[in-house]
Amino acid sequence: MIEKYLDNRFFTLYLIPFLIGSISTFSFQPYNYSLINFVIFPIFFFLITYINKKSKSIYRKKPYKKNLFIFGLLFGFGFYLSGISWITNALTFNDDFKVLIPFGIILIPLFLSLFIAFIILIIGPYLKLDFNSLVLFSASIAFTEYLRSKILTGFPWNLWAYSTFSFNEILQIINLIGLYAYNLLVITFFTLPIIFFFKISSGKKILISFTIISFLLLLYIFGNVQINKNNNLLKNVRNKILVKIVSPNFDLKYGLNNDEIEGRLKKLIRYSDPNKDKKTLFIWPEGVFSGYSYNEVLIFKRLIVKNFSKNHFILFGINKLEKKSGNFYNSMLIVDNNFKILQSYYKRKLVPFGEFLPFESLLSKFGLKKITEGHGSFLKGLKNNNLVINNLNILPLICYEVIFNELVQISDEDTNLIVNISEDGWFGKSIGPDQHFSKSIFRAIENNTFFLRSANKGVSAIIDNKGKIIKQVNRNEAGTIEFNVPLIKSKKIKNDLIFFVLLITYLLFFFIYRKK
Repeated sequence: MIEKYLDNRFFTLYLIPFLIGSISTFSFQPYNYSLINFVIFPIFFFLITYINKKSKSIYRKKPYKKNLFIFGLLFGFGFYLSGISWITNALTFNDDFKVLIPFGIILIPLFLSLFIAFIILIIGPYLKLDFNSLVLFSASIAFTEYLRSKILTGFPWNLWAYSTFSFNEILQIINLIGLYAYNLLVITFFTLPIIFFFKISSGKKILISFTIISFLLLLYIFGNVQINKNNNLLKNVRNKILVKIVSPNFDLKYGLNNDEIEGRLKKLIRYSDPNKDKKTLFIWPEGVFSGYSYNEVLIFKRLIVKNFSKNHFILFGINKLEKKSGNFYNSMLIVDNNFKILQSYYKRKLVPFGEFLPFESLLSKFGLKKITEGHGSFLKGLKNNNLVINNLNILPLICYEVIFNELVQISDEDTNLIVNISEDGWFGKSIGPDQHFSKSIFRAIENNTFFLRSANKGVSAIIDNKGKIIKQVNRNEAGTIEFNVPLIKSKKIKNDLIFFVLLITYLLFFFIYRKK
């Protein structure tokens, strides 16, 4: 009965891959049904081998490589369509862009699907129901995820590693081996249940299953030991800073007037509730001044002077215009109680179409501009500079820069705090803000540093250096969280060498045992 359905070209090449790709989104935030991937990946793998076996005699004798490409494309399309279609919600804030919504929903997932389609096209003919093929499959999927994260501007969103968000103990290995090596192991584990379809003895299947469970148990024990050691370490850390993170829950609006901006600033001050005698770092999110630049907000300097003291620093996101060059940046600033800029950082990873218009000289002729307020594109920051004030050495991440782990890898070795500010109002009621927040856990663990996140309309949180959420303000809520944050110097993997060592090991295993 099952084989009858599998021999149906539409069912096997189009419907099943699209469905399992779509369902896999439920393994990520905010659902976290990670275990479904232990079903999805074996089905994915099995059907590739089935297509290899049947393509020449079934499916109207179509070229089987074409079948493999279609199969991979439909899996990827289902995965990205269900997982990131919320991106187009940002197009609803400007009537000029609404016409692009159907194109965004279809073309972005379709383009990203090509990464999976081409790798299945390449490796598909070599896959059989054996352990050797499983190794090749896992290595290839992990490698294409790495390519997706690097090519063009890169888009490392929802790597399969992120579907293990809830398993904090197991995540601790990331600090030792890096995100992409961990991603390779995760894909391997998700695919391993396919061994029950291999033509090997029951004893071998039991032995492999026992080995897998034992390895996962060891990872859990390792992580648990690391977390317990860290808890004892935190008790003895004397170098701390009082931090207040404000989540104002402002509506995302264009064209605010001065009175509305002043009202927002007063609300931020009220939520901050500054105590003039306490040394405090205040963190406000990106987008609170809705398109206004720092120079334009200076007219409200009196409010800062009146409410804050020399014991206070304020970190926030705002547009910054350099007068000499005329360049415009999306920036993160630290100011003192006189609203004087002490340190500044310019965003390095800009959102295509959101913060800059690709091929601007051409596309601007058709009336297109970036989605965010204002007509000109932001320029890309070129420096990897931390924000250094007294004993603070802050790695700044603006909005979706949090998904790029290489920004953690190349950061200052003396980093003792990570701060991410964001405007998640662009994504409305979609799953986008939850997925966005989940990446913070991984960055904290990778760098072994406390992670502070202030997001308007998103999740604001204080996360310790092992990825444990200390305090948080949920999305679409207004409020303030504060904590005496221990300043822990970073300890991280600085490159992806371990990933490539594992990748090469997998491939050598495949080629050696393929000959045998």
